[in-house]
Amino acid sequence: MAEDVVEKNSEKSSRRRRRDEEHEKAKHWAREWLDALLFAAIAALIIRTFFFEAYRIPTPSMEETLLTGDFLVVSKVSYGPRTPMVIGIPFTNIYLPGVDLPWIRIPGFTEVKRNDIVVFNYPIDIAPIAAKTNYIKRSVGMPGDTLSIRDKMVYVNGNLSEQAPGIQKKYTVQVRERVRLSPAKVENAGGTLIGSQGQNSYRVNMTSGVAETIRQWPEVQNVQLHVLPEDFNEFGRRDFNFSSGFMNHDHLPPIVVPFEGQEVTLTRDNWHIYENIITRYERNNAEWRGDQLYLNGEVDSTYTLQQDYYFMMGDNRDDSEDSRYWGFVPQDHVVGKAGMIYFSWDSERWLPRFGRIFNFIHD
Repeated sequence: MAEDVVEKNSEKSSRRRRRDEEHEKAKHWAREWLDALLFAAIAALIIRTFFFEAYRIPTPSMEETLLTGDFLVVSKVSYGPRTPMVIGIPFTNIYLPGVDLPWIRIPGFTEVKRNDIVVFNYPIDIAPIAAKTNYIKRSVGMPGDTLSIRDKMVYVNGNLSEQAPGIQKKYTVQVRERVRLSPAKVENAGGTLIGSQGQNSYRVNMTSGVAETIRQWPEVQNVQLHVLPEDFNEFGRRDFNFSSGFMNHDHLPPIVVPFEGQEVTLTRDNWHIYENIITRYERNNAEWRGDQLYLNGEVDSTYTLQQDYYFMMGDNRDDSEDSRYWGFVPQDHVVGKAGMIYFSWDSERWLPRFGRIFNFIHD
């Protein structure tokens, strides 16, 4: 009898040891997985902050160069990554309000160049810089450039700016009498038929290459850019404007893209150009009292700019609100350079665009 009791106690002890061993193995396995996940999260955060970040194209403002549904890899090392600017929850837009960290930009491989496709923080958002919405546009005006727009064409320092192949604009297409322009045929050529503009006239959004193709069609009589009259007024769409009350994206009088060290003389007539720069981006207090400007409490009519600025435009020129509407992009808002399309999703067909996957983005 005593031997049976000893044997049962021994079995219980053995089972208890096995349970303890299994429990320790489970705890060890859980710790290994937790450590691995923590390491992966830290590594991903470091890569996202200092090297590369994923970005999705949500709107058609860069078509045909970039399509809605393209997923991009953005290189932060190209122009130099910024150290953290706010305290927030990683991988979210949640941040601690009122706390701005001192930051620097680590030197990159290059500087922003003309016609680069750049991701930046939307300047006029009301939020800390790093918490602002990411935008993507083409840098058409560099610091110090004299830029103008005439009849939709961009001129830089008096010369017609080089136009990338993917840039789209609205054209007016006139066809012969009793002939209709086929939307399917236009789409197959690479354009988008917007609608009829009266008898035998249609509005089409397309690249210059597609326009040249359509111009050769036998049913087409004429193809020309649709250009707004210079006195066309859309005042009221935005408070900020370059042309003293006129919002006309087809025309812009010559303007110098602001640059670091530039000394500007401020007047009532040019205040609309520099107001956001001086008050919002460079954080000065400014108030007009009659014809006198008070900067940080003192009467002053000149100001020296503290950083470079860029003039950005979308490639879908008539469907992009960009620097023509809300002004310049400060250098400290630059996030990175668009590098590669790693995936593309066509939401209309519910299919991937396999031909765009792993395509490098050329300026």
